[in-house]
Amino acid sequence: MPKTSKIYLDNAATTKIDKKVFEAMEPYLQEDFGNASSLHYFGEKAHEAISKARNQVADFLGCSALEVFFTGSATESDNLAIFGVVRSAKKKGIVKPHIITCSIEHPAVLEPIKHLEKNGEIEATYLPVDKEGIINIHELAENIKENTVLVSIMYANNEIGTIEPIAHIAQLIGNLRNAQSKNLNFKQSQNANFQNSKQYPIFHCDAVQAANYLDCNVEKLGVDLLTLSAHKIYGPKGVGVLYKKNGIDIEPFVLGGHQERGLRAGTENVPAIVGMGAAVEQIKHEKRQAASLLKLRDKLLEGILKTIPHTHLNGSRKNRLPNNVNISFEGAEGESILMALNEKGVAVSTGSACSSGNLTPSHVLMALGIGVERAHSAIRFTLGKYNTEKEIDYVLKVLPDIIYRLRKISGRFS
Repeated sequence: MPKTSKIYLDNAATTKIDKKVFEAMEPYLQEDFGNASSLHYFGEKAHEAISKARNQVADFLGCSALEVFFTGSATESDNLAIFGVVRSAKKKGIVKPHIITCSIEHPAVLEPIKHLEKNGEIEATYLPVDKEGIINIHELAENIKENTVLVSIMYANNEIGTIEPIAHIAQLIGNLRNAQSKNLNFKQSQNANFQNSKQYPIFHCDAVQAANYLDCNVEKLGVDLLTLSAHKIYGPKGVGVLYKKNGIDIEPFVLGGHQERGLRAGTENVPAIVGMGAAVEQIKHEKRQAASLLKLRDKLLEGILKTIPHTHLNGSRKNRLPNNVNISFEGAEGESILMALNEKGVAVSTGSACSSGNLTPSHVLMALGIGVERAHSAIRFTLGKYNTEKEIDYVLKVLPDIIYRLRKISGRFS
């Protein structure tokens, strides 16, 4: 391929807006620009557009439109879920709520929990993962206590693509809540307020990376709260979704208006919300996308492992998103690989885009127990629906020389 070619293999960071999504958004950037809270014609058009998008998301999730709430990002949705559950639990009399999460969660989940923990507002348990990045459900069960109000586990990891057993976790939590409702006093709870609340622990799932490829039907998953992001599914940046199951109580933390039925104040970003609805609608019509990407992913993965020695796949080989390849190249530094590929017209990542300015090893890779050196040598390739086999061939052509050159500089395997 010519040197001027631009190959984008960083789709876990963000995706290109689909043409049909952009076309759906365009009218609301110009002629139909009204505020959805206004009572005149322009406001009604905006309100109708939001209602349509809400129904599209509800159809995608298999829930009621009344259970779909739009936010400004997936990060905001995760924060709303965490802060909202904690504040609601405290109003119910649970003095120091307990949250269980996973050590490889996105910072949008980990940072709010750490903030609350540091301020002494909650107790927190960070479950470890095995070498593939999968949590142990039995360990999760052992850590549920009488004051556990929230379990937050992501559907698929943004760095290594590992898929977590969400439905099995939901079944565990459902069994616990059933036991509570039958007054079986799970672990001999001493907190009457907690024991009388049949909704705890609430189960939240960040499904941002999963939405393109995995079944997000909330009834099948069994989740109470679920987060989505438009810009990860060929939609616009600046809009997220929080699914909140009917009957689950959370408190808002963005105040100042009646929007989103009082759960999230602020004038709605109508074009972005329309884009969110159009993006999930496109997923339904592109069911073959996962199979096509799986073929390309395996060609890239097997090509790297076959042609470049001393390389290691990070994460699960089996329980993995069809677009994710995270590889460590011993003796070559990840940032140097990224820059060298960029010079060849190939865009990749060393990890999560949210932490790209951080030179410390990825917390996800370190949780796998692979060590600092291997973590620093990791590159994440994430494919999307616009990638082609020709592009993968080009990457496999230029990458071996890049790794050879960098290893020679470092004095490893030379």
